[in-house]
Amino acid sequence: MKNLKRTTVTSLLIIGLLLLATVVLAAPAATVTHLSGPLVVRTASGATKSLAIGSKIESGDTVETAKRTYARLKFTDGSEVTLKPGTQFKVEKYAYDKSSPKADAGSFNLIKGGLRTITGQIGKRGDQNSYRMKTPTATIGIRGTIYDATYCTGDTCGAIPPGLYLAVNDGQVVITNSEGVQTTLQVMAGQYVYVASPTTPPVVLPKPPVLPPFNPPPSVPPTGSGPSGSGTPGGGAPKTDCEVR
Repeated sequence: MKNLKRTTVTSLLIIGLLLLATVVLAAPAATVTHLSGPLVVRTASGATKSLAIGSKIESGDTVETAKRTYARLKFTDGSEVTLKPGTQFKVEKYAYDKSSPKADAGSFNLIKGGLRTITGQIGKRGDQNSYRMKTPTATIGIRGTIYDATYCTGDTCGAIPPGLYLAVNDGQVVITNSEGVQTTLQVMAGQYVYVASPTTPPVVLPKPPVLPPFNPPPSVPPTGSGPSGSGTPGGGAPKTDCEVR
C-alpha cells in the first residue's frame, strides 16, 4: 500500500514538472505594447492573423507592418523593438529564463524594412554571442546597445543604393558578413555603416545616409535616442520611458 502511495506521489510530481516545463516552453517571446495601424503575424505553422495591443509574439513568428504602421514590441528579457512601416521581422529563436543565463537565445531576422531596438538581458549575461540580428547582407551582434537597422530593396529608400544601413545610438555592435571571406567590423556609438551585399564588406559612412525619416506617431513612443539614420546627425526622437505592460 505504501509503495502504491509512493508511486502515485512520484507520478504526480513528474506530471507536475512536465506541465511546468510545457508552460515555460509555451511562454511568449514578446508583447505588442504600442501600435499605430494594421499589424499581422505569420506563425511557424503558416497561419496568418491580425495583432492588437496586448497580442503575444511567439518564437518562430514573422511580424509584418503595413505601409504606415509603426509597432513596438516588448520582449521578456526587457528588450524593445520598434518596427518601421513596411517591415518584415522574424523571431527565429527566442529563449529567456532569469535563472538560466547559459540557455539564453535571441535570433532575429530583419527580412525587409527597418527597426530601432534597445537590447535587453540576452547578450549581456551568459554568452554575449547569444544575440543575433540577421539581415539579407550581414548579421549584427551586440555588446549592449541601442541601434537602428534599415534594409532597403529597390527604391524603398529613395535614391540611395539598396542594402543594409546601420546606425548605433549607444554602446556598440559587431557586424559580420558570413559569405565569401568573413569580415567583421565593430561599430561604435555615433557611427553609420552600409553593407551592400553578403560578399561586400561593411563600410563606415562619413555622414548619415538620407533614409526615410523615423517618425512614429505619439501612439508609438520611439525606443532609444541619438543617430537614427534619418539624414540628421544625432537625429531621431528622444528616448522615452513610457511603457505599457
